[in-house]
Amino acid sequence: MAQPIRVVVHGAAGKMGREVLNALCHAPDLKPVGAVDKAVSGDELALPDGSGAVPFSSDLASIIARTKPDVLIDFSTASAAMPALRTAVQNGVRPVVGTTGLSPADVQEIETLCQSKHLGGVVAANFSLGAVMLMHLSQIAGKYFDFAEIIELHHDQKADAPSGTALATARMMAEARGKPFIHPQTSKQNLPGTRGGELEGISIHSVRLQGLLAHQEVILGGLGQTLTIRHDSISRESFMPGVVLAAREVMKLDKLVIGLDRLLGL
Repeated sequence: MAQPIRVVVHGAAGKMGREVLNALCHAPDLKPVGAVDKAVSGDELALPDGSGAVPFSSDLASIIARTKPDVLIDFSTASAAMPALRTAVQNGVRPVVGTTGLSPADVQEIETLCQSKHLGGVVAANFSLGAVMLMHLSQIAGKYFDFAEIIELHHDQKADAPSGTALATARMMAEARGKPFIHPQTSKQNLPGTRGGELEGISIHSVRLQGLLAHQEVILGGLGQTLTIRHDSISRESFMPGVVLAAREVMKLDKLVIGLDRLLGL
């Protein structure tokens, strides 16, 4: 029987980090071996399924040296992620990155790091299979409509706006269309910013409210008709099948893959 894939979680004390640890505990071919977070409450972190504990530290390099992981799963912050990813790749650990707010330059650096080590990696704006399908379907539909807007809705603690998923969706739609969408100009805005931010002719609107988790609606318009494509994540569990898939598939890669859609063959 093959040895399980050894995984360290960066951002382990956060809501997503705890959900990742729980998912790893229930995947027989994956094994959580270490946890890293800036908020460390001891030398060990108890696993959520009660099966034991793993080494816990704010120092990723020391955790890597102690646990010899195959994969680092990162759900931290953009400022914390990049130093961690540099450390991981330099030590031969494959990165799976779900942290939002990374710039195109950050992603390019991760790609260069992986290339230098001939190491697989995955960076995805969203690990929900349904959200990935929304992006894929919006990309297809975008070829046939001249107007489009995106409304993304998240919980009130989300640090960035608009979401990485919304930005990625807009870029994918414009790329498929081959040119920007038509963006109607408003002659008078009674409240500045009402039309949202614009990317490739698509207005993007961000909602932040208690009671929400992660939701996105893409509205396309044409002569006499509209098409609405919507996805709702009502629990952080929705992201875990994609995270587990990426942790498995990254072991087969020798370069960075951007987007979960590439792993799904879309």
